[in-house]
Amino acid sequence: MRPDQPIREQALAWAMLTREPDFADWDGFTAWLEADAEHADAYDAVQFALDEADAALDIMPETEFTLAANDNPPKGWMTTRRAWLGGAIAASLVLALSFIFGFGPQGETLYATAPGETRLIALDDGSTVELGGGSRLAVLDDRAARLEGGQALFTIRHDAADPFVLTAGADRLVDAGTVFDVRLAGKALDLAVAEGAVIVNPEAQALRVDAGERAVRTGERYWVGPIDPQAVGEWTRGRISFEAASLAEIAAELTRATGIVFTAAPSDIRLAGSIALDQVRADPRALEALLGVRVTPRGKGWVIAAE
Repeated sequence: MRPDQPIREQALAWAMLTREPDFADWDGFTAWLEADAEHADAYDAVQFALDEADAALDIMPETEFTLAANDNPPKGWMTTRRAWLGGAIAASLVLALSFIFGFGPQGETLYATAPGETRLIALDDGSTVELGGGSRLAVLDDRAARLEGGQALFTIRHDAADPFVLTAGADRLVDAGTVFDVRLAGKALDLAVAEGAVIVNPEAQALRVDAGERAVRTGERYWVGPIDPQAVGEWTRGRISFEAASLAEIAAELTRATGIVFTAAPSDIRLAGSIALDQVRADPRALEALLGVRVTPRGKGWVIAAE
């Protein structure tokens, strides 16, 4: 590893090396990670991009390349070819994303967490952000950030003259208080305020969400209702709650929060409940008693089905 390489290039090189089955230089890799806190951030971002590339490769047809009838390729040619293609796509994707969200434009700092991982980010002005599992946050400066996906709890030092602004998908959230939680799943936004207030899209809807309120957007519609302020950000304390959630939504959130892969069997039912994450990590079948569902192992993960 050349010490004069930019950190993002070093991270990409280590990421590709550590994915090799015969990789052995774990001491060197650990030393590189511990040499600078930015190394771990860059490596996490690269791995996230590589995982997305792998997911895209999984859905590619096996017949991507065709052979003439008289060709006689060596045994394992297609497997090797697909492996090479996957690495090339992954590397290209990482390099492309390094300028989009992987490392951000100059002046931005990207934070990415793996499923099941959380991270506390301290801003220079004394504000903090706790980033949930499977989430991506770009910090533009102390008073502006962009949530790319996942969930984060913001504890912001309020400044009426210089409010904190968060972009989350298509929404612009302006802090008029102190503590609020934001979850972005695809295009769906879920905002809950524990202290102060947040103004949603000041130049459009100008929707004010006060402490003890929750705003949910699906499509173009916003719904606002009450929430216990003590429940805001409860995932940081090891618990997640659902209200009228589909099995697919529950499976996705549990995967992100625990790092255990959950999928959902087709079902129209919607459930409400509160789940202690430590119980699920210890035994995924604990969901059966908690939610009244059936949980069965499949491959490396678990399937949630209606009872």
